[in-house]
Amino acid sequence: MEVAKTPADEEKPLDAGEVAEEAARAAEILAPHLRPTPVRLSEYFSEQLGVEVYLKPENFQRTGSFKVRGAGYALSKLSEQQRSWGVVTASAGNHAQGVASAAKRMGMKALIVMPEITPNTKLDAVRDLGAEVVLHGSTFDDAYDHARKVEAERGLAMIPPFNHPDVIAGQGTVGLEILDEVPDAGTIIVSVGGGGLIAGLVAAVKKRRPDVRVIGVAASGAPSLARSMEAGSVVETDSVKTIADGIAVKRIGKLCFPLIQELVDQVVTVEDDHMARAILSLLERERMLAEAAGAAPLAALVERRVRVSGKVVALVSGGNLDVNLLSRIIGKGLALQNRYARIQVVLHDVPGSLMNLSQIVAEARVNIIHIEHDRMSTAVPINHTVSTLYLELRGRSHLESLIQKLLAEGYEVWREDN
Repeated sequence: MEVAKTPADEEKPLDAGEVAEEAARAAEILAPHLRPTPVRLSEYFSEQLGVEVYLKPENFQRTGSFKVRGAGYALSKLSEQQRSWGVVTASAGNHAQGVASAAKRMGMKALIVMPEITPNTKLDAVRDLGAEVVLHGSTFDDAYDHARKVEAERGLAMIPPFNHPDVIAGQGTVGLEILDEVPDAGTIIVSVGGGGLIAGLVAAVKKRRPDVRVIGVAASGAPSLARSMEAGSVVETDSVKTIADGIAVKRIGKLCFPLIQELVDQVVTVEDDHMARAILSLLERERMLAEAAGAAPLAALVERRVRVSGKVVALVSGGNLDVNLLSRIIGKGLALQNRYARIQVVLHDVPGSLMNLSQIVAEARVNIIHIEHDRMSTAVPINHTVSTLYLELRGRSHLESLIQKLLAEGYEVWREDN
């Protein structure tokens, strides 16, 4: 396969067969540097969904995501002169760590441009790998435009996060592993941002098993691929808004899109709430930490967004989730499952009223996490107070049972939307 090294060359369309052959070569080169991530059968999700569900845990890969594959292979293809000058890239986190890790291993300098809103945990991880970090712009696209300027100014070799043939081929190695580990797989579900992962994977998979369904899952807040599929050409969105920073891009890669358009069987989108629930489910049921992009395939499966056949492999593409965001996601996930809720109860503002309310809640086996009183509320008479109860429950039926008991005791109850 002809290796693209300049922006002009990168516009040349890729041949799927050549991408597959390049992925096979990449697998040999990368093998000594990758951490094994064998698929695992999920008994819980298999029982819940009525199909055999396997998880490919690339969140256990070096640096916590599949990105070390494409980055490592792209760096391995550089000339000696390019290696001596160093590399530059733009990334919201995972590709940055992939490039920094590979550059450190190969003794190369790396400059990473990251959005200004990048969490400190990801910044620290990249710096710990020895890379120089420059913060620029509020989105990945802003950072990428700046990285292109740095490329020209310093003569560094650009390693794009997805729109590059070597990166695409490197990502395709995960598809080959899936086929080796689940030879009779019927469906593979993959998250999609810029498209490098699914483009490489689908080319590699379809070369060996054209009958396997490959499904792409994008965030509804970053719908470039879905809109591009409808339009038949690459469509850039005005903005992106999603918790899945790993797939939050305005534009699908121009090299990636033709492969996706030709070979991918279905493209769907999922909401942030769906990914939050999937993250929580993976934590509780599989003891597995996934970032939102990594949980997107499972979210699409659980929400019945995809048409599957045979054994299903959901690719957990990464697990680099900021701890602060994780705490919010867990809270949101619990609320969406009605295991955490807020209700408001109107009480007479007299001694003993709160004790009586608490007793009813306790008898319902509901745990009160926190209580707030609003004695100044204009929504109730002057001798009443509004008490907001933050509750821990077992689910929707448990919450509804408590509300019915309170109503039966004559309380006025307002349920707050989560």
